[in-house]
Amino acid sequence: QVQLVESGGGLVQPGGSLMLSCAASGATFPNYVMGWYRQAPGKQRELVATITYRDKINYAESATGRFTISRDNAKKTTIYLQMNSLNAEDTAVYYCQIREIYTSNTYWGQGTQVTVSS
Repeated sequence: QVQLVESGGGLVQPGGSLMLSCAASGATFPNYVMGWYRQAPGKQRELVATITYRDKINYAESATGRFTISRDNAKKTTIYLQMNSLNAEDTAVYYCQIREIYTSNTYWGQGTQVTVSS
C-alpha cells in the first residue's frame, strides 16, 4: 500500500519561511514525478512544484524565486519544499503527490496546513 507522509506545515508570519517534507513508501517507483500541490479555501488544487526521478524541476509562477523543491539524496522518494518570503496568498493545504510516469498511477498525501498570518 502506497503511503505519502507529509510534515512541516504550520503557522508562520508574513515574510517567514517553512520547509515541508514528504516521504513516499509502500512500492517501488522506478520512473516518477513527485511534487507539491496546494488548495486554498474555495479554490481548486493547483501545482506548486514538481521534480522527476532525474531531477528535472518545474515551478508554478507563484513559487518561482521563493520556493525550492529538492529530493533527498539517499531516500529518492523523499522530497522537500523550502518556502521563503511567504505571504497570505500562500495559505493553503499543501499536498504531496507521486505519479509513475509510464502507468500514470498517482498517489496523494493527506495534506498539511500552511497558514501565513500575523
